[in-house]
Amino acid sequence: MELPLTPIIREEISRDGPITFQRYMELALYHPQYGYYRRGRDPFGKAGDYYTAQQLQPVFGILIAARIRTLFQELGRPEEFVVVELGAGRGEMAAAFSEFSYLPVEIEQGRLPDRFSGVVFANEFFDALPVRLAVWRGGRPREMRVGWNTERFVWVEGEPVERQVSEYLRRYLPVSEDGRLVEVGLEALRWMEEIARRLQRGFLFAIDYGYTTRESVRFPQGTLMSYRNHVALEDVLAEPGQRDITAHVPFTALQLHGADCGLRTVRFETLAQTLLSAGAGDEFAAALAGPTETERVRRRLQLKTLLVAMGETFRTLLAQKAA
Repeated sequence: MELPLTPIIREEISRDGPITFQRYMELALYHPQYGYYRRGRDPFGKAGDYYTAQQLQPVFGILIAARIRTLFQELGRPEEFVVVELGAGRGEMAAAFSEFSYLPVEIEQGRLPDRFSGVVFANEFFDALPVRLAVWRGGRPREMRVGWNTERFVWVEGEPVERQVSEYLRRYLPVSEDGRLVEVGLEALRWMEEIARRLQRGFLFAIDYGYTTRESVRFPQGTLMSYRNHVALEDVLAEPGQRDITAHVPFTALQLHGADCGLRTVRFETLAQTLLSAGAGDEFAAALAGPTETERVRRRLQLKTLLVAMGETFRTLLAQKAA
């Protein structure tokens, strides 16, 4: 049976020709009725398609709240301090952030306050932003588009990329061997600009998996991946609206573009380092405490997963916007 989003995308291709992958990803994830994040199914947890650190509660929330508390103190404990969470999902962090003024914001739903001071918290937000895809041919990057071949969506190698994409690649992903596939995160840069414009004083606190420019050579075929039922799948064009689609975060691009916008990198480290710093003093004791031995064991397992299984894979970017 044909999925409801398939004819919608197919009709656009029929009308306008092969579309950019960014457009395909926008529709697959965020179509208002049939997009993966809009169709009402909970993608998280055992019955969903994947886990995130936010499901490891309450340990994750306690430690992240402790880290944000130190940022609040560094800012001089301002009265109008807001924690804005990008990509809040099911709202698992709401309880952890209850001591602060808290505002959840979703992609294409809700918006950042016009002017505020505080922390923008983004856990696995940037990896879900739609990206362009390019391939290097004869020393020039060409747009990889999405077409239809009467049965399924297929890749179509298109024209040389436009100037904005070319400049992105020149600055952030300069390796250009023939056949190399690269994602172009223009939406991520746009969000950095939006955060910098609206955040008057405070921090961007982002957690995600990704790479630096130097590390990008490890991904000659790019990093696009789709997920369903806890299985990672390389075909990102299959089953639009039924699978999550992600791309690794280009941290060097976020740091350099952020600096251009006034967001100065304070720390760039592994999630394990962030959590170990947050747990200094009494916070680990608080995170591991529980009313029963069963709960205490459960929390110890959560902490082990955060520090070991996720701690070295995920990175933390902390960038500051000064007044």
